[in-house]
Amino acid sequence: MTISSPTQTHQVFFNYRGEQLRYNFISHLIDAFERHKIKFIIDIYEQRGKDLKDLFVRIEESRIALAIFSTRYAESSWCMDELVKMKKLADQGKLIVIPIFYKVKAKDVRGQEGEFGDNFWKLAKASSGDQIKKWKEALECISDKMGLSFRDKSSEADFVKKIVKEVQRVIAAIESEDDKNNFVVNGESLRIAISIVCLFKLNHQILGPRREPEEVVPGDPQEAWETFPPDHWGLFIS
Repeated sequence: MTISSPTQTHQVFFNYRGEQLRYNFISHLIDAFERHKIKFIIDIYEQRGKDLKDLFVRIEESRIALAIFSTRYAESSWCMDELVKMKKLADQGKLIVIPIFYKVKAKDVRGQEGEFGDNFWKLAKASSGDQIKKWKEALECISDKMGLSFRDKSSEADFVKKIVKEVQRVIAAIESEDDKNNFVVNGESLRIAISIVCLFKLNHQILGPRREPEEVVPGDPQEAWETFPPDHWGLFIS
């Protein structure tokens, strides 16, 4: 499912099998994120009765996504659809996805093998061919990224610390890149402003200071006739 706080800008999106992980591993991860002040969304904050597709918006609002694979992950078509959305945004460079392998092997996720594969193919039997193709592509793509693995008989507390540290590292890299982009944008704005000032100065040097238009006073018609006789009118008419 998902993670984030609807009242602020979201930084991290959690994609995980709620029935298997919500009240153990995910609860520990949430506690660690709150202690380290990492912004996130969690599905229990979402209004009951809302269309689950509204959660796709949460993915688009995020900068980082954790794809937390577990043995029962592929039981859920919703987890799989979220993963497809995450892959699409990652391919567009709009989202950084970090795969987390919780008591499941990366190769089983990638190849839909073992207990993970058994659950995937049970779900596939009730799904369309196009849908299955997208799910397989997303599993293969995301599981092939650099991630973190947790095995049995390991320290879950230490594993949570590793995830927090990795997320903090990625957030710092994103913020650094944002600062560079802002510097480039601000630098370009300054360059344009300087160019405009220089243009005005050059215009002033060539044309001189701006003058108010002189009052037009009607003149003597005879004087105007002598100044511009009829044989000169072609200069103004042509």
